[in-house]
Amino acid sequence: MSADSTSGFVEELAQRHLDAAYNLGRWLLGNEHDAADAVHDAFVRATRAADTYAGGNARAWWLAIVRNCCLARLASRQRETQQRHLSLVPEPAPTQASEVEADAEAKQRQTYIAAQLRALPSEFREALVLREIEDLSYREIADVLGVPIGTVMSRLARGRALLRRALDPAHAQENTHGL
Repeated sequence: MSADSTSGFVEELAQRHLDAAYNLGRWLLGNEHDAADAVHDAFVRATRAADTYAGGNARAWWLAIVRNCCLARLASRQRETQQRHLSLVPEPAPTQASEVEADAEAKQRQTYIAAQLRALPSEFREALVLREIEDLSYREIADVLGVPIGTVMSRLARGRALLRRALDPAHAQENTHGL
């Protein structure tokens, strides 16, 4: 591949999967600014490494680079990461008073779910975000994370169970009463 075609390949790939890369970055890093920086870093790395791309699933290759950039940022600021907040979706513009209440309840529920997802260990959170939010196949997740498909399946099952338990009202009540 020539330098121009290499650059074009990475640019087209990054543009096609920019939303997925950015979402993965937000979920792993916890905020939009760091996610944007990580995606930019990934683009630079991908451009430099494009001539080493051996074919196969280009999306998984790109998201693996994004993930690695995110993990590098996490390693450098690990204690700050837990204090960051994540905005899941833009707040809808309500048109009626009843919609305001419904929107507030939905936003509160989304915030709670996001907090519980952020509280999961990173290996489970990564797998869940890639599968449930980015809709990657098990093979693609395995390629992104660099683990066998069986490990992906295990992490998804365990992550779902942990998230279900965290979202269970009986469990939440136990935690508030110190039981």
